[in-house]
Amino acid sequence: MAKKDKKKKCGTYIGGQAILEGVMMVGKTCTASAVRDPEGKIQIEAKRNNSKNWVKRASKIPFVRGTVNLFSSLVRGTKAIMRSAAVYGEDDEEGGKVEKWLAEKFKVGIMDVVAAVSVVLGVVLAVGLFIILPRLFTNLLIKAFPVIDSAYGGVFTYVLWGAFKFFIFLGYLALILLLKDIRRLYMYHGAEHKTINAYEHGMPLTPESVKNASRIHDRCGTSFLFIVVLINVLVISLVTWGLGVTSANIPNGVLRFLAQLGVEIVLLPVIAGFSYEVLKFLAKFDNKFVNIFKIPGMLLQKGLTTREPDEGMIEVAIAAFNKVLEMDADPTVPETSFVTGGILSKMLADTKKKFKEKGIDESDAEWIYCLSLGIKRSELTKERTVRPSESKKIDELVTKRMTGRPLWYIVGDTDFCGVKIKVDERVLIPRPETELLADAVIKTVEQGDKVLDMCTGSGCIAIAVAKACKGKATVFASDVSDAAIMLAKENAKLNGVNVTFTVGDLFQSIHGRYNIIVCNPPYIKSGDIPKIQREVREYEPRVALDGGEDGLEFYRRMSREVKSYLAKDGVLIFECGEGQVDAILKLFPKRQYAMVLKDLAGVDRFLKIAF
Repeated sequence: MAKKDKKKKCGTYIGGQAILEGVMMVGKTCTASAVRDPEGKIQIEAKRNNSKNWVKRASKIPFVRGTVNLFSSLVRGTKAIMRSAAVYGEDDEEGGKVEKWLAEKFKVGIMDVVAAVSVVLGVVLAVGLFIILPRLFTNLLIKAFPVIDSAYGGVFTYVLWGAFKFFIFLGYLALILLLKDIRRLYMYHGAEHKTINAYEHGMPLTPESVKNASRIHDRCGTSFLFIVVLINVLVISLVTWGLGVTSANIPNGVLRFLAQLGVEIVLLPVIAGFSYEVLKFLAKFDNKFVNIFKIPGMLLQKGLTTREPDEGMIEVAIAAFNKVLEMDADPTVPETSFVTGGILSKMLADTKKKFKEKGIDESDAEWIYCLSLGIKRSELTKERTVRPSESKKIDELVTKRMTGRPLWYIVGDTDFCGVKIKVDERVLIPRPETELLADAVIKTVEQGDKVLDMCTGSGCIAIAVAKACKGKATVFASDVSDAAIMLAKENAKLNGVNVTFTVGDLFQSIHGRYNIIVCNPPYIKSGDIPKIQREVREYEPRVALDGGEDGLEFYRRMSREVKSYLAKDGVLIFECGEGQVDAILKLFPKRQYAMVLKDLAGVDRFLKIAF
């Protein structure tokens, strides 16, 4: 009921529930929960409703559907609350020890255990507070004043029992308001109602507009609970009286108590079903007569179970509501999930599966987890719980990697021979096998040598050599790309080494002679580039990949000029493509010797030629 317009313009089937720091909305085909996470961002988890066939059929049968929907709502609501709590699942050190033990021994998260315990405790609390306690109080009072049970056929017994049940119900709702988290929950409850009311009255779904809507709604679960309690009292009273479950017929107090308890539990589904139909009937009408029956539930909402929300809470409720509208309108809209913690092995397996389906190297998933958790790859086999804050880092990297962008461009740097190298689309990402090329240079360097790194790119080889041979060799580097040289200079400064960089095509800007010339040139055939991995083909610079028609263009040019820049007894060391060694050696017939070095996979990958 909007404050400025009491007549609904647009009815809706969408209902909702407040959850921890958020709101869950339920539509015809989906359920969406929106939560504001510890960083202040709104996370949305949206899932398609996949009820079993018998549940769908039962939910359409009058009087049966009430029980089915009540049970479904309890399950869905509990899951939603647990999922929202998982967004905030940080624990202290002791909690972390429990998490680790559960993960190692049973491969379950602590939130799974909390969810199971919560359901059990919730059922026990409900039975204890609203079924056992009212009977217990009534029987104790009758025992103290037997006249209550004997007067007017024991009618006062049922009056007392009903009064105790209502008192406990209202007292429970009022007492939990003392908890700060419950007060915030009721504020989100108000935000949920305001959003639905605003939509039903044709108001724009903006925080500024929605805040003017009413926080009272006639389809609220509070009204349903009140009706359940009222009908419960009336039906149970009539049935127990009709069955003769009285002190006159069952003198033994314990047996009478158990009989009354049994009747109440057996009739719960009937009461839930009937109460649902009453609430559904009342929601169809908006007139003075019907509103009389709605007043108690609305008063409870106004006084106890809803509070005025702030605009941030309303924004969360709108996000959940809009997501339901979107998914109900379009069945192709994908599901989404909260970024929460979980069991390491399960999360890693899920990420690898995603990458495999997308054609992404599964080892990137391992690197993402190592970087986000601050562990070595060998430690991935040790089971542990991934916390929400850690999971968020993982999710951010996974989401970006799923676009196809190479992992190390996303991260912004990589390790090469123990030094940190910044990388982006200006340069090739250093490969692990290229570390062997740098290592070969380092082992060849002698005191006073001059080393030239051709096609330096990120500067990784030059910097690794300069760092390892500091005070022993002077290092120079060149590249045809101005942008690459700019980044290489940043990397040299970052690692505190002295390398002289120049820009030029091959030997264009090179002067003097060098004891060692090293390079990792472009050696992929032009025709093969469209066939290579998407992330390499679309993101890494083509100038650093394309080796011409046969992949040997750089080596051919090198063979014609290199001797003019090598000192006496100088050495040329370079990387080459698989199967290119023999063809390259034919380009350097006048040599003292040539050594072929293998990569980590045992493939002929490097050539060391002395002149």
